[in-house]
Amino acid sequence: MTPPAASVPEAVLSVEELQVDRVGQPVIRGVDLTVQAGEVTVLLGANGVGKSTLLDGISGVIPTSKGRVLMGGTDITRLSRRRRVALGLSYVQQGRTVFPNLTVEENLLVAAHRPHQAFDLFPELRRRATVKAASLSGGEQQMVVLGRALLQQPRVLLIDELSLGLAPGIVDRMLAAVAAMAADGIGVLLVEQFADRALALGQYATVLARGSVALQGRASEVRGQPDRLQAAYLGKTEAAAVDPNDRNGSTTEDP
Repeated sequence: MTPPAASVPEAVLSVEELQVDRVGQPVIRGVDLTVQAGEVTVLLGANGVGKSTLLDGISGVIPTSKGRVLMGGTDITRLSRRRRVALGLSYVQQGRTVFPNLTVEENLLVAAHRPHQAFDLFPELRRRATVKAASLSGGEQQMVVLGRALLQQPRVLLIDELSLGLAPGIVDRMLAAVAAMAADGIGVLLVEQFADRALALGQYATVLARGSVALQGRASEVRGQPDRLQAAYLGKTEAAAVDPNDRNGSTTEDP
């Protein structure tokens, strides 16, 4: 008797033929990707190819012009950003958006009545609970932002440039935290400037060039094709529209 074929789990996030415009011009064109629960999908590409615009479209920060965004099979393309958050879609944007005049604990309480999950993920924050966020290092502020996202109990977490402006040792700490969140069942879509580190962390990868998918597959396979990966990055010069919000900074600061 032939055993039944293994069922393919339904993606917690699906993007289908998505187009996103800025200033009336398409930046993202016909992008397809999926994120599974408990896994990290890495989104890579050169500066200006539209990675931030894609995340903005998925999260509802800006409207999409074509295609669909689904969570667990439910079409959320036309839902408000607030409604998407209520359904379990959290978005960590660039810039470490803390409330500078609030303490670490107060920043976390914005998302939940009890911050213990964030303190479990980042014990460093427990020791800094009464310190105002303005006095934290860049790395500590990023911990607050990630911790606050975790407290929203997301099914899907979008992260844009986790390592931007951080020293390498702190980047490793952040990537370890992302891995822990995925291990708890959260599906993560991660934009990251350090491609090799991101591919070592993720299960799947999508590489954008000219606003479209240039390379896609298992992260280990993409990592094993350095020539194709480099070609996808160099393809940015052919883009018809450049995303001004897609910034891969290379400066570092103290943790």
